[in-house]
Parts: sequence; C-alpha cells; structure tokens
Amino acid sequence: MINVTKPAQEQVRMYFEGKEITPIRIFLNSAGCGGPSLAMALDEKKDTDAVFTFDEVEYIMDKNLLEKAGSVDIDFAGTGFSLDSGLKPAGGCSGCCSGGTCGS
Repeated sequence: MINVTKPAQEQVRMYFEGKEITPIRIFLNSAGCGGPSLAMALDEKKDTDAVFTFDEVEYIMDKNLLEKAGSVDIDFAGTGFSLDSGLKPAGGCSGCCSGGTCGS
C-alpha cells in the first residue's frame, strides 16, 4: 500500500498546476552514500506496477518492490519529500564515508 499525506498531495498538486498530470513512480534508488533508498520520478505505468491514486495523481510502484517494502508512506515537510517503508538498508555504510564510519 502507498499512503500520501495531505502536505505531500498539496505539493504534488502545485507541481502539476498548469501541466498534464503524469504518474509518479516510486523506485529503489541505489545511488548515495547511505545505500539504496526509495525515490520518486515521473514515469509511465507498466503491467508489473501497483497503482494508487490520491487527488487525481497516480503513484506507481513495481509490485515486487512494493511487496518487499510492505507499505510506503510519502510525506512533505519543509524542504522536501520523505519516503518511509519497511525496506531496511543493506549493511550500513557503502564505502564512501571517511574511515569506513558513517555519520562521523
């Protein structure tokens, strides 16, 4: 299941104001120092996607990834979106941190 908070829905609506509404894909982004994390991007639906609609906007996610995530909560606070799920990062620091320790 994908859940989108009211603040996140409002930000997405403002983004699409005056534009054609296209689906928003939730996907696993493997870039970054902290390892894989969920991200969002505009995309087209595929047969393998689960689709959830909030305020006329479709949020799409590969069914297999959604099954692994359990559920995804999308929120907006202050400066950006946050995506929270049951996915756990695989093994901490991915080698880009000084001395092999993250957060120091």
